Amino acid sequence: MKHISKGNTELILHGSLLKAMLSIAVPVVINSFLQTLYNLTDTYWLGQLGTAELAAINLVSPVQSIVISFGSGVTVAGAVMISQYIGAQKYDSAKRIANHIFTVAMVFSLVCAAALALCTPGIVSWLGAEGDTYRNAVTYLRLVILDMPFLFMVNIYQAIRQAQGDTVRPMLLNLLGISLNLVLDPLLMIVLHMGAAGAALATAAAKAIPALIALTILIRRQDEPICLDRRLMKPDRTSLASIIRIGLPTALGGSVMQLGFLLMSRNVLVYGEGAMAAYGIGNKVNGLISLPSNGIGSAVSTIVGQNMGAKQVERARKGYLISMSCSVAFLFLGGRILSLPAVATWIVSSFSDDAAVIAMAADFLATMAFWCFTNGVHDATCGLFQGSGHTEVPMAVNITRLWVLRFATLYVCETVLGLGVRSIWYSVVVSNGISAAALLLLYFTGIWRKSRIKV
Repeated sequence: MKHISKGNTELILHGSLLKAMLSIAVPVVINSFLQTLYNLTDTYWLGQLGTAELAAINLVSPVQSIVISFGSGVTVAGAVMISQYIGAQKYDSAKRIANHIFTVAMVFSLVCAAALALCTPGIVSWLGAEGDTYRNAVTYLRLVILDMPFLFMVNIYQAIRQAQGDTVRPMLLNLLGISLNLVLDPLLMIVLHMGAAGAALATAAAKAIPALIALTILIRRQDEPICLDRRLMKPDRTSLASIIRIGLPTALGGSVMQLGFLLMSRNVLVYGEGAMAAYGIGNKVNGLISLPSNGIGSAVSTIVGQNMGAKQVERARKGYLISMSCSVAFLFLGGRILSLPAVATWIVSSFSDDAAVIAMAADFLATMAFWCFTNGVHDATCGLFQGSGHTEVPMAVNITRLWVLRFATLYVCETVLGLGVRSIWYSVVVSNGISAAALLLLYFTGIWRKSRIKV
């Protein structure tokens, strides 16, 4: 128990909920920022090479995200189940689930990386890419999927540590990775003239080293309550059934959403390479805006998970409400600043010198930033349902958000209102706002109060 206590379990179960939220969320935000820098660094240096390279990476990034999102369902299930077992002080069960998660995730990542490598040309052709965009997209996607096993290894380590309330060590691992990427990107892309291939190889290499360190820590530290043990890696039916029941909704929801993002990319590409580049820049910068909300959502999942395991339902509710309020307030104020045209233009101009791309990207960013406070409601409430094991609720809402609300709004804006490329921007903010409201209504039903995880 002494190692578990060093993570924030006592604080989560008995201390200040605001302090518990911040102690978990702040390192997660920094960690997510570091993860985002992988793509931002690629985007910056590809922008120096040309619009075709930038459009190519933006076009195929959702393909990799589909597979990663499906696999992340496994790690999300692991984090939720481990946190509830810790809250119930059932550390042997937590260790067993951690080892099962490792086995399933590693097999999944290797199989999917191999399959995706074979299917890359057909996928890029289906997306409508031609000429230089096609060649760069195929090259980038085939090489960047090499990092998939490494990415999953780091995610498993992060899930195990976060379930214990420790988000600092995963953050430090990613700091090492982004430091390597910052050096390797310009070296391979510019100095060695490897272009899109250099971007992919730099990302893969920068993730490999933190992954190997994470694996070493999990194997060698047998004094930790939760570590990797070969004797526990062979999955049993009961544990696998629990992982599937909790993880499958997240896996399906994430991958189906990413498939929707892929189809959105096809819609954007209709407006040309410049629009595709602007869409990618706007999305990546918006990812930075959403980092506090994502971090708080992760903190809510851990706080709710441990308190539900400890049968402290009312404390779990208070943790959610405090966290959501902080997230909404922060995003509301920050969004008003970032939505100013001058600020938005200054930010996106760092990624391109094409005047048309800058104008479209700034317009997209300003629109999303103004309404980004709805992400605070969405992410915190998703964390509440995930922490209580009701992962099917965020799945249903998020699939509806993209496949029904977003495409419906896009159709109306394009066909009825004739708004052109701005239809993309409005479809994003409208669908996000409605889904946040839907999740808030589901919170009031109280279905989250009964945990779906038996501890």
